[in-house]
Amino acid sequence: MAKRAGKSQPFNILIVAQRGRLQYEALLFAASLRHCCPDQAAQLCVAVPQPGPLWPNDPSVIDADVLALLDELGAKVIPFESRHFGAAYPYGNKIEALFALPKGEPFVFFDTDTLITGDLGAVPFDFDRPTASLRREGTWPQIELYGPGYTAIWKSLYDRFGLDFESSLDPAQPDEYWQKYLYFNAGFFFYRCPHVFGQRFLDIALSIRDTPPPELVCQSLDPWLDQVALPLVIHGLGGGRDTLPEGLLDGDVSCHYRLLPLLYARESDRAVEVLEAVTSPNRVKRVLKEYEPAKRMIYQGRGQKVREMFDRDALPRREQMIRNQIKKAGFWMR
Repeated sequence: MAKRAGKSQPFNILIVAQRGRLQYEALLFAASLRHCCPDQAAQLCVAVPQPGPLWPNDPSVIDADVLALLDELGAKVIPFESRHFGAAYPYGNKIEALFALPKGEPFVFFDTDTLITGDLGAVPFDFDRPTASLRREGTWPQIELYGPGYTAIWKSLYDRFGLDFESSLDPAQPDEYWQKYLYFNAGFFFYRCPHVFGQRFLDIALSIRDTPPPELVCQSLDPWLDQVALPLVIHGLGGGRDTLPEGLLDGDVSCHYRLLPLLYARESDRAVEVLEAVTSPNRVKRVLKEYEPAKRMIYQGRGQKVREMFDRDALPRREQMIRNQIKKAGFWMR
């Protein structure tokens, strides 16, 4: 049962940035954290992949204005090496970046396309019982007509890593319905040690990538590899679905918006309020205007036009439908 109240122990916050969109999203994250949690003692660490053989182009953040503003906002930029994923699977950054954090210190990872909208220090993290985001759709596996079902696919993975499959299931859901099986969005996760979590995450992800069980023969692992491995990591470390109260992360305290057009289309008034407040100072505006989606969506008002297109109380059921409506109106940017 999740804790319902009380402050959690000190922890580090990890996001990943690199050249292009993610460096500007990192600025938005850092600014929202400072705005909503001015007394937050947690150290924000911005992990940046370094040039190497797995990157045909330099992925590092070298924009001096971006780096200066991150420093002003209290973020610590930390480099890490890409030894297993790199440009071929950039989602692997969130795995390899964990090893750049101090060993033995609790951490909370967030995808960079996240805003902090409330008091992160009041979230009762149980760092011995990890979990991840339940704001997800049934994106994996995609069941083929004559192929194995959900049970066969997921059980093959639990068996591969010596994990108890039955205890991972949600008994309230029917067999062969995707929500019965432990499945997360990797937009946030946490644990008591980044190296323990990272090593298990890395070992499981590489095993699935390099020698997938036969039951996965029809399944794509790009871009889903991290989200296939993550439930196995969390279950194996004693976590699960219910280790945080509902309505905090992916709710009152954080918003995983993914892209600015989607933020304006579907997220809360609070999220839009925070976004526009933290991007209004001139020193922030000067840097973010170099990022075309921020320039158009925030500063030139395109985001408010997108917002007027949707009723937040009656949104389309699937994200792709929202994307398609924005694209049809000519307002899509990424």
